[in-house]
Amino acid sequence: MSFVKGVSVAEAAAVIRAGRLVAFPTETVYGLGANALDGAAVERIFAAKGRPRTSPLIVHVDSVEMAHDLAARWPDAAETLARRYWPGPLTLVVPKRAVIPDIVTAGLATVGLRMPAHPLALELIRAAGVPIAAPSANRFSELSPTTAGHVPESLADYVLDGGPARVGIESTVLSLVDAPLLLRPGVIPLPEMEALIGPIAVAAAPGTGPHESPGMHARHYRPATPLFLLLPGERPPLGKGAWMRMGREMPENALDYAAVLYETLHRLDAQGLDWIAVERPPDTPEWAGVLDRLRRAAG
Repeated sequence: MSFVKGVSVAEAAAVIRAGRLVAFPTETVYGLGANALDGAAVERIFAAKGRPRTSPLIVHVDSVEMAHDLAARWPDAAETLARRYWPGPLTLVVPKRAVIPDIVTAGLATVGLRMPAHPLALELIRAAGVPIAAPSANRFSELSPTTAGHVPESLADYVLDGGPARVGIESTVLSLVDAPLLLRPGVIPLPEMEALIGPIAVAAAPGTGPHESPGMHARHYRPATPLFLLLPGERPPLGKGAWMRMGREMPENALDYAAVLYETLHRLDAQGLDWIAVERPPDTPEWAGVLDRLRRAAG
């Protein structure tokens, strides 16, 4: 099949049911989706992205009730957080039922579940009638797409165009398998979640073997242009480059910054620059998701 952009939800749902791949919008970034209950379809995601099998996928659901059907155990903390943040940019890692193929979860006995806040994403899940496994619709470790135009043409057969992503960076990932553990920061500040469920530890860098969450590789979210994360007063190397400074080229508010981060990097990456210099944001809870993406992009 040829690359088709701008298909309808009904057409995209039929593609999902047929075991094919569809790039679709969420409020965070565009995802590359397949039927989460079809191991062969999910295998196509890994092949298309060049994604290592040690990196699990997030499963997107259309309701808390669908999440219950996929979880072997649904802790009270999961119910509290889902009722507060779903639909929204929060992924909850819980023990999985056997109906989820092991390829989705990197062979782990846990699964990351999320109910996206984009209306087309929810409509797609409901029309397909199955949960949808989806990482970001990019080649592995490269810049995530926040518009349909960012999705590489070799990646998916069809793209469901839902306009620019509103949040702009990937979801917060929180494990509730044992004591709460933050696996990947996003736009939800840690103290805000702790006010609801109590103390949350922060995961260390993963070792060898399967990762508990996507987005834990040291080098990730990278433009092709070398990116330098600089403190005030530090200078980039010589050559032709572009700055991303807070209050000048970039917003001073963390949520506004996240919303335009990947769009800005995509635009600068297309300009044939020698470097992109980014002024380091504050190391505070509100900025944790943005700072995490920039650190990994700078390697």
